[in-house]
Amino acid sequence: MDTLEPTERSRRMSLVRSKNTAPEMLVRHLVHGMGYRYRLHTCELPGSPDLVFPRRHKAIFVHGCFWHRHGDPACKLARLPKTKLDFWLPKLERNRARDQENQDHLGALGWDVLIVWECRIKDRTQMESTLRTFLG
Repeated sequence: MDTLEPTERSRRMSLVRSKNTAPEMLVRHLVHGMGYRYRLHTCELPGSPDLVFPRRHKAIFVHGCFWHRHGDPACKLARLPKTKLDFWLPKLERNRARDQENQDHLGALGWDVLIVWECRIKDRTQMESTLRTFLG
C-alpha cells in the first residue's frame, strides 16, 4: 500500500526530471573540465543522448539506476518499489528494452555509446578515467 495520497504522489513524481539531472550535470562538468566540447540531447539521434560528440561519433547516456534498471547486483539504487509491482515492473523493463534498442540503433549508425550509471559517478577519479578512455 502506498503511504502517500495520490495527489502527493503525483506532485512528487512531477519533480522527477529527465534532463539536467544532478548526475548528468556532474558528467557534463567533468567532460567540459577535460577540454571536450559536446552537444546536449541531440534529438536527431536515437534516444536523444545526453552528451553528443559529433566529430568523434560518440554519445554518452547518463542513466539513473532506478529508472533504467541497472543490472549490477551491488547497486543499491536499482531497487524495486515495494508497492504496485504490476505497474512498475513492465514500465521499468520497457525502459531497459528501449535503451538497448537505442544503443543498437546508434551502433548500427556507426556511433560509439557509453552508459554512465548514477551509482558509478561517486568515484570522480574513476569516472574521469572512464570518460577520458572513451573519448580519447
